Amino acid sequence: MKRTLCGLLVLGLLSGCATVRTLDANKPGAPVVYAGTRLDLYVINGGCCPRDHYGTDAPAYPGLDLPGSMLLDTLLLPLSLLTAAGVGFQATGGL
Repeated sequence: MKRTLCGLLVLGLLSGCATVRTLDANKPGAPVVYAGTRLDLYVINGGCCPRDHYGTDAPAYPGLDLPGSMLLDTLLLPLSLLTAAGVGFQATGGL
């Protein structure tokens, strides 16, 4: 029971994750490598207008989001490096 509750809590918090938000933003010219971590640090350091720079708003609590975004950005680093290098790939899911 505790495991299920923890899993649902993590999924609920993931929707507010800066990394997920920047992946969904798809703004031309926005940073790709460690974008969620950079968005959190930008807001923590008093940067204005994150929507103009990153294509999305920052999470409500960027200090709490920072460790999770760092972890997810690190896991997605190979894909973000390929994207930043201009390597296109067509990924499809499902059966």
